[in-house]
Amino acid sequence: MNKTRKKLVTKAFKKAPKKRAKSASKKGGKRSKKAPKRPAVSKKVEKKVRKVCKPSDKKTDFEVLLESKASNSFRCQMAANSLDINVKKKLRHHLKIKGIDLDGDFNIGLIIGASGSGKTTLATHMFGEFCFKDYLDPKLPIIDQLPKELNYDDCSNLLSGVGLTSVPCWIRPVHTLSNGQKSRAEAALILANSDNGINFIDEWTSVVDRTVAKVMSHCVQKRIRQFDKKLILLSCHYDVVEWLDPDWIIDCNKQTFIDRRLLRLKDRERKEKLKFEIREVTSKTWPTFSKYHYLSDKIPGGKTHHYGLFHGKNQIGFQCYANYCPIRSGSVPIFHSNRVVIHPDYAGMGLGINFINATTELMLDKYKNKKTKNGAAKGCKIMAAFSSIPLYKARMNDPKWVLKNVTRKIGRRQESGINVGKIGIRTNVRMFSFEYIGV
Repeated sequence: MNKTRKKLVTKAFKKAPKKRAKSASKKGGKRSKKAPKRPAVSKKVEKKVRKVCKPSDKKTDFEVLLESKASNSFRCQMAANSLDINVKKKLRHHLKIKGIDLDGDFNIGLIIGASGSGKTTLATHMFGEFCFKDYLDPKLPIIDQLPKELNYDDCSNLLSGVGLTSVPCWIRPVHTLSNGQKSRAEAALILANSDNGINFIDEWTSVVDRTVAKVMSHCVQKRIRQFDKKLILLSCHYDVVEWLDPDWIIDCNKQTFIDRRLLRLKDRERKEKLKFEIREVTSKTWPTFSKYHYLSDKIPGGKTHHYGLFHGKNQIGFQCYANYCPIRSGSVPIFHSNRVVIHPDYAGMGLGINFINATTELMLDKYKNKKTKNGAAKGCKIMAAFSSIPLYKARMNDPKWVLKNVTRKIGRRQESGINVGKIGIRTNVRMFSFEYIGV
């Protein structure tokens, strides 16, 4: 396999070599005095903090009888008479599930079963006929449907938290979003508006690609648990069970209640992993991703390198490294990480920062023993300057990056911007400058 290609596994990207920290300059390795302290993040701590939902001693049996009458039309009678069966019996569905615990604490509940197995009927029987609501107004953008008391940063964090990271998706009418984006928007509204009551989403991931369904499920369950909300999902797909990690499951096909709250956290860990691959690409793939980027739809000038993130044959991410200024003789070339885009269907799994770090290492390896024609020194420096809050938070939580500066910038907005004055100037925009220092 070409050296510029790496196989990546979700949240298990290849770590940077430890030697990289030694090669970083002393000046670059120090934290700026003005830079805020990076909050400590530990996966072990996250596991300890996760709330353990406990079942109760109260168990309830639920029984639903679904019956319908056959039509007396000529065609229906011909169809019924063509089969040697008891038609009345076939038009009756008896659903009985014993030992359901609804009084115990939980965050995620899952009612699963094939179409026609009685999922929705059972849910309305258990929780009332008005348990399902129409959360979204299709005519309004999702960001305008969030509670008025939330400020912009709150809205941004909420939408990004459920994997809806594309700003253009926030400001378009909901009816123009894809099915997957609508499901994420619906989850964001539930998180923003619900109290401690139970919320429901029917037909979960029924109309999206199965890989996207897994990404969505992981993203939503993570956020529901973070906010300590209660959400019951109804689905006909068993492939999302592991990614939702539900506290309990009602299986309408098997007519059983499975209480996963009794399992150890270790036994609930997801075994399936999604594999991704990095390949060097050309700028021709950028137009596919430019509509999801918050700035210009053009690639920066100067010398550039481009990388794509692939899931199978499909490119689902783009990253560009650009050298804005001519490389002077004897100087170390500086490349800026920019135009980072993960397709919205795959957002919310931490792919972005891992993709950035992996491609940064590829860039450092590419220039490690390279000397340019004009005699430039070996190696290169990787910087990043941007205004994206999600990227800022991701880099602040990553020890491989150090914040160098925060400025308020007045710059010229591209025509794609919506808040543009007559002369196209945007003001009061915070710009974050980072440097990659490795491990």
